[in-house]
Amino acid sequence: MKILVTGAGGFIGSHLAEHLTELGHDVRAFVRYNSSSSWGWLDKCAYKNQIEIISGDIRDMDSVSRAVQGTACVFHLAALIGIPYSYVSPLAYIKTNAEGTYNVLESARAHSAGRVVCASTSEVYGTAQYVPMDEAHPINPQSPYAATKSAADYMALAYHKSFGLPVSVVRPFNTYGPRQSARAIIPTIASQLIAGKGEIALGSLTPTRDMNFVTDTARGFAEVGLHDKSIGRVTNLGTGSDISIGELAAMIAGALGVKANIVRDEARVRPSGSEVERLCSNAGAANEMGWHPLISLREGIEKTVAWIRGNADLFRTDRYAV
Repeated sequence: MKILVTGAGGFIGSHLAEHLTELGHDVRAFVRYNSSSSWGWLDKCAYKNQIEIISGDIRDMDSVSRAVQGTACVFHLAALIGIPYSYVSPLAYIKTNAEGTYNVLESARAHSAGRVVCASTSEVYGTAQYVPMDEAHPINPQSPYAATKSAADYMALAYHKSFGLPVSVVRPFNTYGPRQSARAIIPTIASQLIAGKGEIALGSLTPTRDMNFVTDTARGFAEVGLHDKSIGRVTNLGTGSDISIGELAAMIAGALGVKANIVRDEARVRPSGSEVERLCSNAGAANEMGWHPLISLREGIEKTVAWIRGNADLFRTDRYAV
């Protein structure tokens, strides 16, 4: 089918655009307009000549509407995702994540798109009140980023209830892998170790996360998002196990064969009320739809470390990437 992927130049979006192309779909990629005409990670995509690429801005209804027109399905991944920067400019997150999602939903309704799959995040749950965390877990956003993603999720589900738009909300727990920026924890740790720094700067080491390799997440979006049982509901993607940031640093150091000498950088510590202490998924609903993660954390880290080593010039380890 003709499928639009918003945020297709980004980390997960580019992997998803490639995966959908491999499945035989006719993919249209929506990437953010910029003066250099860069398509993000799709610039290096093996399938870029098979993918229709449209530049625009998710905050601009006109460009979103044109991108949606003529498609049978929309995978909406375009978003501002950096939690630290959401403390700096909450309004930017409102306009991109909440209003941008409205633009996609309203355009899909106007053009009778057959399905919309919205990318959520486990951050909307906040610190686990019980584990494993299923889709009935209370929503408790603890950052402006998480609050705007919560708003986007509820707007998507409301469009299904109010207008009958076939909407699925897919909620991955923490995703990592090749192409991820230094704002995320695994590239932060690995890039500093690869650069040969005697000490690596991190924030809090005690929070735990449920880590998903990016190809598993991309496959989950396709398998769950296109499954009829996902319409009108939220579905988690996760492994069902979590690991602390400190343990993660030790595992990455082990993969690199070096010692992780960690120092606490106060600039990297979230405000006390905003730190999500634990995330651990129950992905039973996704499992029932046929999705299961295939890449173990150890294998995924080895793949990710190899990619970061081969692309070390993309990481500025002398500064904190907000």
